[in-house]
Amino acid sequence: MTFTSDTGLAAEIAGLVNRVYAEAEKGIWANDAARTSAVEVTELIRAGEIAVVRSGERVAGSVRVQRLDDDLGEFGMLVAAPEERGTGVGRDLVSFAESWARESGLSQMQLELLVPREWAHPVKEFLRAWYTRLGYQAVRVGDFNQDYPALVPHLACPCDFLIFRKDLSQ
Repeated sequence: MTFTSDTGLAAEIAGLVNRVYAEAEKGIWANDAARTSAVEVTELIRAGEIAVVRSGERVAGSVRVQRLDDDLGEFGMLVAAPEERGTGVGRDLVSFAESWARESGLSQMQLELLVPREWAHPVKEFLRAWYTRLGYQAVRVGDFNQDYPALVPHLACPCDFLIFRKDLSQ
């Protein structure tokens, strides 16, 4: 597992992210809006923010990491190929992101989890429990309407996003 500088992987990574998120966020979005694009992933690769794990020649999973401030990193767009579920790819990607943050001198890692406000989405509930087992704690509820106003018209239901953090200094 390593950061990739291969922008030729952008379409494969974007396809994997979109395929996984289409299932993981089913019922949350009003249309089949893509989570990302090859253009966006190319920009993130060039910025040094995309790490991948491979299974043979194909991308088995990826994660975006970034520095938010002097002490805080964030990971997102975490995906494992469906055929890799249960193999530890997701856990390994989170560990990679946390190691990157520590090596970058950051003391906390953050993630955002989009959740429906009025019903329990099974994948989101699974992820909430999984992140908690990994040591992340919900620290606040973000205001989706305020922070992502351009995306609000695309929602199928009212949503919040939970901000999770983990202290990496322990």
